[in-house]
Amino acid sequence: CPIFFTGKSDLPHKPKPIRYEEQNAMTIFFHDCGGAMGAFLDKPKTEKHNSHGEGNGLRYGLSSMQGWRVEMEDAHTAVLGLPAPGMTDWSFFAVYDGHAGSKVANYCSKHLLEHIITATSGCPAVEAVKAGIRTGFLRIDEHMRSFSDLRNGMDRSGSTAVGILLSPDHFFFINCGDSRAVLYRNSNVCFSTLDHKPCNPRERERIQNAGGSVMIQRVNGSLAVSRALGDYDYKCVDGKGPTEQLVSPEPEVFVMVRAPEQDQFVILACDGIWDVMSNEELCEFVKSRLEVCDDLERVCNEVVDTCLHKGSRDNMSVVLVCLPNAPQVSEEAVRKEAELNKYLETRVEGEMNRAPVQCPHVVCRSEVKKFAQAAKRNMSAVFQNKLNWQAASMERVNGKRNSR
Repeated sequence: CPIFFTGKSDLPHKPKPIRYEEQNAMTIFFHDCGGAMGAFLDKPKTEKHNSHGEGNGLRYGLSSMQGWRVEMEDAHTAVLGLPAPGMTDWSFFAVYDGHAGSKVANYCSKHLLEHIITATSGCPAVEAVKAGIRTGFLRIDEHMRSFSDLRNGMDRSGSTAVGILLSPDHFFFINCGDSRAVLYRNSNVCFSTLDHKPCNPRERERIQNAGGSVMIQRVNGSLAVSRALGDYDYKCVDGKGPTEQLVSPEPEVFVMVRAPEQDQFVILACDGIWDVMSNEELCEFVKSRLEVCDDLERVCNEVVDTCLHKGSRDNMSVVLVCLPNAPQVSEEAVRKEAELNKYLETRVEGEMNRAPVQCPHVVCRSEVKKFAQAAKRNMSAVFQNKLNWQAASMERVNGKRNSR
C-alpha cells in the first residue's frame, strides 16, 4: 500500500524526485523502501496493536508495531487504578523493549507491577515508593533468573523498561535502559529520563569495575544498553552484587510534583521511536495532532507510522498519557488540516497525471512552516484510490480492445 508522510528527516534510502520541485512548497518523492537482510524482513509488518482507556483524571492510548524486525520483542503495561489498598487512584504505564527474544519483556509486562506493589508494602510515602520501585526491579530480575531456559542459557533475552507511576500528587518516572519517558508541561518538554548507555561515564566505570569493557559503544562490544532486566550472561561476575554487574537491573527513579494546571501529557516510547525523533520533535508532533483529533489510539498510530517512514528499522511502541490540561481540538487547526488535505490531494493527483507509476511508496516532505507538523494518513487512501482507478480504467480499455 502507498505511504504518505510529511516531515524533514532523512529517509532510509535517498529517493529521487520524479518531475519537479517547487521552492518553499513541497517535493514529492516516489520511494521504494527496498528489501532487507539479516535481522530484518523484506518488508515491514505494519499491523498495529492498540489500546486505550480513561480514569483517575487521565486518558491514555497506545500503539505498537513490529516494523522491519523479524520478531516483535516489545511489550507494555497500562493499569488505571492499582490493585492495592489505598492506591486505587494511582495509575501505572510502562514500555518494555526486548532484545534477543521477547520472554523477559513479556514477563515483566505482566508481573513487574505486582513486584513493585509488594515491595512498597502499601505505604504511599514518596521515599517508600521510590525504594519499592527499586526493590521490585531487583526482585523480578532475581526471580526470572530461576527460569530454566534463562538459567541454562537456552534463552538469552533481556529488556529495557521505562515507566511512570502516577499518584494524585506525584509523578514517579522509572527508567532502566534506553527507552525513554518525557513530560510535556506548559507547551515545553519539562522532563526526560536519561538513557543508560555503556559510554556514559558512570555506566562505563561500573562495567570496567566488573572486568568488562566498552567497545564500539557496547558492553564488551555486544550489548548496546548498560542497564536491563534479564541479560544474565552479563550478570555472572563473582563477588559483585546485582547492581555492580556488567549490566545492572537497577532503575533510576525521578520524582516530580504534579502541576495540574500546567501538565499536558506524558509519552513513553522505545528507542525505535526516539532513534528518529527528538524529544521536542515528538512532543510538538503529538501536540499538533491532539489539536485536530481526540482519538489517542489514532495519534499513537500516526507517531508509529511517521517513525517507520522516517527510517526506523526497529520495533516501535508508544504510550501517550493525556492529563487534564492536554491540548484540545481547535477549530483553527482543523480548518488548516482541511486546507492541507485539499492542497495535497491536488498535488498528488497532478503528479500522478505527469508520472504515473506502479505500486509506489509516496513520501511528501513539506517545507511549508504552517504545515510542518501535519501527519497525512488519509492522503494514502486518496493516492491508492487514484492508482486503483487508473488500473481499472486500463483494464476496461484492454478488455474492449480484446473483444474486437
